[in-house]
Amino acid sequence: MLLLASASPARRRLLEQAALPHRIWASGIDEDAITDPDPTQLVQRLAEAKANTVAQMAGDRCLAADGTPCGAVLACDSVLCFEGEVFGKPRDGQQAIERWQRMAGRWAELHTGHCLLRWQPEGSVGGASAPLLATVTTRVQLADLDLAAITTYVATGEPLGCAGGFALEGRGGLVVERIDGCYSNVIGLSLPLLRRWLAAI
Repeated sequence: MLLLASASPARRRLLEQAALPHRIWASGIDEDAITDPDPTQLVQRLAEAKANTVAQMAGDRCLAADGTPCGAVLACDSVLCFEGEVFGKPRDGQQAIERWQRMAGRWAELHTGHCLLRWQPEGSVGGASAPLLATVTTRVQLADLDLAAITTYVATGEPLGCAGGFALEGRGGLVVERIDGCYSNVIGLSLPLLRRWLAAI
């Protein structure tokens, strides 16, 4: 069973849809304290910090309903890059509108860092294996929306909780024109990568 180090409902739904048993344990780390000029490295560092923090907090207390211990911690973090600028979650509606005005009709890159930490509950993280780390990048073309359509979308509140200001699995599915790469990665977790990792361990 996986221990998902994330409070993201979208990532939880992806695991549910893939029928992967899991539990949720949010890390609560200060994400602003972790920096890196390379966005692909930044999301990877954030994912690793989340996984390590949750593994330490959980120790041997993470059990499935049948008493089976969790076998690995999975953590992810995402950012959108547009013209060399990193876009996390918009701080408010005005910033979301301004970003959308810049990105409308254009291509951006969604980077999601992944960390899978396999550990033995006995002795907590003392029995942890070396983490598996990867960043998956998907190119996304946003729809060429006018200001009225942008304002209407932002008014739903959905963009404020998402890296880049859109949720592909929600209303944002209507405002994304094309995707080049892994679809689930844009939602927050690359299922093909996770499948390969789980097969390897």
